[in-house]
Amino acid sequence: MKQLPRISDAEWTVMKVLWSRSPLPASDIIAELEQTEQWHPKTVKTLLNRLVGKGALGFNRDGKAYLYHPLVSEAECAGAASDAFLSRVFGGSLKPMLAHFMEKKRLSPEELKELKRLLEEE
Repeated sequence: MKQLPRISDAEWTVMKVLWSRSPLPASDIIAELEQTEQWHPKTVKTLLNRLVGKGALGFNRDGKAYLYHPLVSEAECAGAASDAFLSRVFGGSLKPMLAHFMEKKRLSPEELKELKRLLEEE
């Protein structure tokens, strides 16, 4: 199993842009993030460089532009983040995590039905 990079919250925001469509030049990524984030363009470029350094993003040169693309899938990163959270917060045990969320959040009847179905599949 390949080692997945640890991605910060800000880096995750950049990755979501590229998971939704890629390859993209930095200018398009900056333009899309301007709609939701108040980041300076240099901040986005720094995040892109960090993600390349971590092996989460790759790039190809297209003239003077660099076209960025993900090297890891969203599902892989979500799985790694979920595992890290479960391990860090609940000692790796699923039962206390489920109990915690069941106590704190109310599930809709549809969500309960889906959860039961998933549990019965195991």
